[in-house]
Amino acid sequence: MTDQQENIVNYEIMGDKGPAVLLIHGLFGDLDNLKRLGRDLEQDHQVIVMDCRNHGDSFHSETMSYAAMAGDIEALLNHLNLDKVSIVGHSMGGKLAMEFALSHPQRVQALIIADVAPAAYDARHRHILDALENIDLSQVKTRQDADQQLAKAVDERGVRQFLLKNLKRENEQYQWRLNLPIIDACYAEISGGVREGSYDGPVLFIKGGDSTYLTEEHRDAVNSRFSDVDIKIIEGTGHWLHAEKPRIFNRLARSFLEQHSRT
Repeated sequence: MTDQQENIVNYEIMGDKGPAVLLIHGLFGDLDNLKRLGRDLEQDHQVIVMDCRNHGDSFHSETMSYAAMAGDIEALLNHLNLDKVSIVGHSMGGKLAMEFALSHPQRVQALIIADVAPAAYDARHRHILDALENIDLSQVKTRQDADQQLAKAVDERGVRQFLLKNLKRENEQYQWRLNLPIIDACYAEISGGVREGSYDGPVLFIKGGDSTYLTEEHRDAVNSRFSDVDIKIIEGTGHWLHAEKPRIFNRLARSFLEQHSRT
């Protein structure tokens, strides 16, 4: 569902009873990314999945600051007449979830943050951005054509499939759903940390055992903002832990939400 006139991000609702849970994807993703968790929760939660601005079918904007995107969440909750939600966010979506909780703590029941810290990172996605921008869409007649171009820079087939979900075909021509120029221009902000502040509600960090996105060096950044923190590690997974071991990830998320999402 999209309401571009009101600048409400694109969203879908899964389930219509129980406490509300908002699921937020990471950079280059869309609302499909966490739907497996959504299907697991929809029997006893009202699950909302959303496309962040400049992603999926949401509106394009010239800014990608976490403060602005937190405003998108506030607008969406107001649009849905929801006073309070729990939020699950992966990577960029996890940073956005933290930003919203720190700026609107009264509207967040609980947080689940998947494999990211509230800190700044180096340019880990620069090669992906460059690779996407270097695809010559005028030469793309099929997704296989795009995959062949992307394979020159991205070895992992699964990553390429994930990225190429962002292609759409309109008027016999492939186009990006992503707003790549703005994501590129705002990449320093996206890679940056979230605001200072405090959120006293329950927070679960789920870390991929083989990932370096959430490490001991991030302890101070976490503890300075969040006072009620639990950390779980899913061994044998990297940054895409929710896709690599979804049963374990979903079980951890459900257990935490059952404990904390009901007032």
